[in-house]
Amino acid sequence: MNKIGQISLVMISILYTGIEKILYNEAFFSLDFFVFTIIAWVCGRQYDVARYYTKKARASEESYKQLIDSLPESIIIHQNQKIIYINNAAAQMVGAKIKTDVIGKSLFDFITPRYQERVYERMKLIHKEKQPLSNIEYEVQRLDGVRFFFDGTSMSITFGERDAVLTIGKDITEKKEHTERLLLKSEKLALLGQMAAGIAHEIRNPLTSIKGFIQLFKSNQLEETYYNIVLSELDRINSIVGEFLVLTKPSASIFVEKDIKELIKDVITLMNTQSIINNIQIFSEFDPDLPKICCEEAQLKQVFLNLFKNAIEAMPNGGQIELKVKLIEAGTISVQLIDQGVGISPERLPTLGEPFYTTKEKGTGLGLMTCYKIIESHKGGMTIQSEVNKGTTIQLTLPTMTQSLLKREFV
Repeated sequence: MNKIGQISLVMISILYTGIEKILYNEAFFSLDFFVFTIIAWVCGRQYDVARYYTKKARASEESYKQLIDSLPESIIIHQNQKIIYINNAAAQMVGAKIKTDVIGKSLFDFITPRYQERVYERMKLIHKEKQPLSNIEYEVQRLDGVRFFFDGTSMSITFGERDAVLTIGKDITEKKEHTERLLLKSEKLALLGQMAAGIAHEIRNPLTSIKGFIQLFKSNQLEETYYNIVLSELDRINSIVGEFLVLTKPSASIFVEKDIKELIKDVITLMNTQSIINNIQIFSEFDPDLPKICCEEAQLKQVFLNLFKNAIEAMPNGGQIELKVKLIEAGTISVQLIDQGVGISPERLPTLGEPFYTTKEKGTGLGLMTCYKIIESHKGGMTIQSEVNKGTTIQLTLPTMTQSLLKREFV
């Protein structure tokens, strides 16, 4: 530690006493001289000490900055949610060319609105706990507006003789997306396994029957009834495979402008014979001047045919089916199909639409799953409400022509 301040003040004291000696012919080594010199010596020493520690603190701060700049992890130092320093990795992470593009800005200039409350809570914890917190995820916005996910931890520190918070972490967007892709792949594999098991089970039953009747044919026990049963079982296998292919094979669909009222009336005409045979009446109600929709006509007809078929099968003793089509809001049409069937128990409702889960004795569950897939491809929605012994209400929502894309490509 140098003594520039101490020497300077003592020299000033001596110089001042010398001037008084010359001007006023006073004694040089007087009491005032010794008092002022001692005060100058003490004050000079305090100044030198303060200057030494200030210099040391600055050197320490510079060393600290050099250290964090060399780290590959992104480090942000902030005080009262204001950024006072970042390292090179953090500057690069938020898309800053130079650090001063970020230093001085608020943390909330970068944290997306839905994660800002999380930051407030973390800051409270930091000041309370006084120790590093566990890692947490934030959604962050770069200077160019691109959003990414940041996983980091924070702790209370002293930076440049000030209390501050150090946050260290990294961009986990790519890792997060990779994890989500793996989860999606895992779900698809699980679904594939479930479907494969279901197909094996569903096809094995009719094959067992066919095998038994072929053995009877070999023993010349021929009856026309047996042939009919074999043909019926083969048709069942063909139906299961057909439903499965609808879900799995790639298809190119052409979406065209269509009047939903005319489309549904065509389906009702097709279902009239089956409904009359089963002592069921179909009542339809349409809002006037319904806007047109953009759809793949054959697919949408398949949805309504499946739903009408399910409703009829749910009413073995006859009854009524109500169909209500209305514009519920600008750009959205609602189609409600209400039956008076046996209904579905609450515990079974969440599993509807899963492959090979069905309430029918000989169903596969693929029909309803196909409906969900088609409605989803039309950017619509499908909900089911039901009460046992009271009936079921299925509501479809479809975007109108003004809300749909005129040209779509499906692979």
